[in-house]
Amino acid sequence: MRAYYYDNLPGDQRLPHDYIPSRPVSVEALKAIDVSYWSVPVEGYQAKIDAIAKERGYKNRDTINCSKEGLKEAYEDKIRSFFEEHMHEDEEIRYILSGTGFFDVRETPSDAWIRIAIEPGDLLVLPSGIYHRFTLDESNKIQALRLFKEEPKWIPYNRSEETDANPYRAEYLKRVTVGA
Repeated sequence: MRAYYYDNLPGDQRLPHDYIPSRPVSVEALKAIDVSYWSVPVEGYQAKIDAIAKERGYKNRDTINCSKEGLKEAYEDKIRSFFEEHMHEDEEIRYILSGTGFFDVRETPSDAWIRIAIEPGDLLVLPSGIYHRFTLDESNKIQALRLFKEEPKWIPYNRSEETDANPYRAEYLKRVTVGA
């Protein structure tokens, strides 16, 4: 995992969009906005992922194959929808099994984009209420284990005045701005 500020320049979303020189973001800075990260080698990952799942109360899981082959006709629409700025009322938990991509998260209170480059072995937890988006990189494929506290669901709420007032968003802002 490598995190850095997104350069906001126009162009293909699948490119790194890193400033020159790069403006790195530390794991501690991610923790300050309630984003959690673990590095878990893919070989023999099950026991470690099971332990984290038990500790955090993740009861369900599935695997997503995000590629042209895996999503077929829905590929272009899915990639576009994943890159729309949104939030969820549940945590978004992804363990990367193969491939690479990017999660972009909004930093609070600056509202700047932080790009998180993910690769096999990365376990990323985005808290409920954080604005974020996802895109593949130029490899155009990623396989991820998705973990859920309850039944598998993935309901995006695109950023709007309504989501700004969402109770999960308000709770998130309260958590990350305490002491700020």
